[in-house]
Formats: sequence, structure tokens, C-alpha cells
Amino acid sequence: MCEPKLIIGCGILQKEINFLIVKNGWRLATTFIPSGLHVDFDKLEHSLTKALQMRKDEPAVVFYGACHPCMDEVLGETNVVRTPGQNCVDIYLGHEMFCRELEQGAFFLFEDWAVNWKNIIGSVMPGDPEIMRGIFRSAHKYLLAVRTPCSGDFRAEAEAISLMTSLELRWVDVGLEQLEENLATTLDRVRALKQ
Repeated sequence: MCEPKLIIGCGILQKEINFLIVKNGWRLATTFIPSGLHVDFDKLEHSLTKALQMRKDEPAVVFYGACHPCMDEVLGETNVVRTPGQNCVDIYLGHEMFCRELEQGAFFLFEDWAVNWKNIIGSVMPGDPEIMRGIFRSAHKYLLAVRTPCSGDFRAEAEAISLMTSLELRWVDVGLEQLEENLATTLDRVRALKQ
């Protein structure tokens, strides 16, 4: 049996993962990578590769979806198991809810992205507000702000993003059950690895 010792993952759900580690008594270290790196594949690959190399001999869970077009190649022959799911939203909400909201035109907004919006989106979007609105409105119909039991109050940030993008703001409260089940299952898959 290969006992997992580490979660390397996207910082978008850092508070939620840390809460579940304590709740379940999982003896795991964590390394979180800033969620804003999703908009820069080179930086994401560099940061993830560096984190994997620093802990290369430890069995680990990688809390990421297919957030990089070459995610499986980035993980390579490491001693890790990646959480199943297209992305962090899919992993958190569950595939059915994720697909339903995506098909209806949602742009998903967690607290971490809302709070860091200007740094994340400002690094890739043009400065002209009308161009940014056009880009968002061409692909989405509304912002779906996801509140978790660990979320702080990010209403002001979400409302400002709604104004910037001219997308309607909707809210949904989602518990930790889906994330907890996903992490527990992935931890079991790491344990099943041969040393």
C-alpha cells in the first residue's frame, strides 16, 4: 500500500481542501499553486513541474482537472494520481451540475477568482472595457458565483465583476460533499499504487 502524503493543487479551493483535511484527519501536507495561473499555461506548467520535483518521491494527489492542454504529460511518470474532472468547477460541483450550468451559459466565479480578478483577468484581457464585455458576452450569459461553506463575503467583488462584464450575477450555495467524495476516492487510488 502506498500511503498518500501530499496534495498538490490549485489554490482556488485551498480553504475547502484544508477544511476537509482537518475534518477527516487526513495526514497530508499541501502545496497550493495560485489559481490565476490557469490563464498562462507556461507559468502553470512551470509551477506544477517545480512542485512535483520538490516532492517527487512522495505519493500524492494532484488536485487539478485537465487545466493544462498537456496535463498528463506534465505529470509524466510521477508518483501521483490526479483528481478526476474537467476542471476545479467540475470537481467541486459534480459533472451533472457543471454541465447543466455551462450549457446554460455560466461563467463560474469562486471567491478566489473574484478577489483576485484584476490581477488574473487584467493580465490577459485588453484594457478597453467594451472589448472585455464583448468577449465575455460572446461566450457567457451570466456569472454564477459559487459560495462554499468556507467562503468569505465576496458580494462586492462579484457585483463589480458583473458590472465589468455586463453579465447577470447569480448565486449558488454548494456544500463540500462532492469535493470530499472526489478527494477521498482519489486518496484511495493513490493507496492502490504499487511502491
